[in-house]
Amino acid sequence: MSDVAVDATFVVTERAFKRVAEILAKETASALRVAVEGGGCSGFQYTYDLVETTAEDDLVLSGSDATVVVDPVSLPFLAGAQLDFVDDLMGRAFQINNPNAQASCGCGTSFSLL
Repeated sequence: MSDVAVDATFVVTERAFKRVAEILAKETASALRVAVEGGGCSGFQYTYDLVETTAEDDLVLSGSDATVVVDPVSLPFLAGAQLDFVDDLMGRAFQINNPNAQASCGCGTSFSLL
């Protein structure tokens, strides 16, 4: 698997960038925002939003004609994590592989830190 954009704290795979580009081509948004919020069945949950603008202090990663942004509050929870896009028998979805997550729910959208 080839990583297109790498920050010391967050990686976006080529597959994820390609899927973001497909989505953005049909929208007025300019980027996909990945964030971590309190809640979910395991304590924290990942959120994905299409945004038209980015903040000055966002982490901005670009590749394959797509942009992914992460706010500075979410970034510590995503340290060393990887955003990927999976297309398999279980369905098509963005997936975050997060080494900081000590437990997660069955759907993979929430996690906890111990």
